[in-house]
Amino acid sequence: MLSSRTEEDVMLMVHRETLTGLVREYGELSRTAPARRTPDVLRRLDAAAYTLCVSTGTRDVHAALLAARHQLRDARPGDGSVHAR
Repeated sequence: MLSSRTEEDVMLMVHRETLTGLVREYGELSRTAPARRTPDVLRRLDAAAYTLCVSTGTRDVHAALLAARHQLRDARPGDGSVHAR
């Protein structure tokens, strides 16, 4: 029997450890004092925000952080997977 799911119904999910690392990296970089935000720190912050958005299917870093935390909360213990509600 064929599934009735379409490509629009399927979203790839980022591995839990990867998503955890992205959230951690963005948090650490965003807490860098403005006076210490070198061009490299700003580039890394922008890259982390972009990757979080792509990884969560969002367009805003704040929405991406909410989605990431939601996905991490719903992760099934033991197998490292993440499931959608």
